[in-house]
Amino acid sequence: MWIQQTLRLPAFSRGFHLVTQHVVNAVPELASIRVGLVHVFIQHTSASLTINENADPDVRIDFETAMNHAVPESLPYVHTLEGSDDMPAHVKASMMGSSVTIPIANGRLSLGTWQGIYLCEHRDRARGRTLVITIHGE
Repeated sequence: MWIQQTLRLPAFSRGFHLVTQHVVNAVPELASIRVGLVHVFIQHTSASLTINENADPDVRIDFETAMNHAVPESLPYVHTLEGSDDMPAHVKASMMGSSVTIPIANGRLSLGTWQGIYLCEHRDRARGRTLVITIHGE
């Protein structure tokens, strides 16, 4: 069985935001899948997706700090038409990735105890983001 759903997320501030429940709520058919995979893809070039710890909110702050250190806005970027945060956002999105794939077991995402899906918003004033969620399973 194949299922595909588009999910429009609201605008989030710059940073790392747990969106696991948004994804789960967007595909109620997930509950009927005994075994399979869910693939979540973001249709943007200045935001990304990742899986990491979902318990301690300090992780989100440290992610943002580390990414800003690795990809500073102060570099002499050439692509600056959309603001000083745009090109660094593109670089961060390429580093983090545009998709995650998660196993499904007995109608649930097979994430580890402390894992969650993060929307990594790399722009200061982003609009909502669109995810394509594809499930393959039985």
